[in-house]
Amino acid sequence: MAVALIALATLAGPASVSAKDGDVIRTGSCSNRSDWKLKLSPENGQIEVEFQVDTPRIGQTWNVVLKKNGNAIFRGQRTTKGPSGSFTVRRVTSNPAGTDNFVGRAKNLVTGEVCRGTASF
Repeated sequence: MAVALIALATLAGPASVSAKDGDVIRTGSCSNRSDWKLKLSPENGQIEVEFQVDTPRIGQTWNVVLKKNGNAIFRGQRTTKGPSGSFTVRRVTSNPAGTDNFVGRAKNLVTGEVCRGTASF
């Protein structure tokens, strides 16, 4: 029974990962065989945003968008590199009062696989 509950929790959606004080890290699976990680960290009064996609193939090109409160803070392409077959987009953005909601989304141009992660800071 306990094994079934653990398996169900694993499949339920994005997970939190241990982080430094103040960091928010979410991870999850993409629509095929890749995984994503969205990390938000305090950075000198601002917010550092890191969105990473890890896939088993090197040389794949992805369209990537990072949004903060519905507004794009990055839009571009990234190609997976060795040795792990991953890419990371990093941006530093303002940290106004209140909660900010972030979305990282990447789409593989060849396979159509989609990765989408959300986190709040």
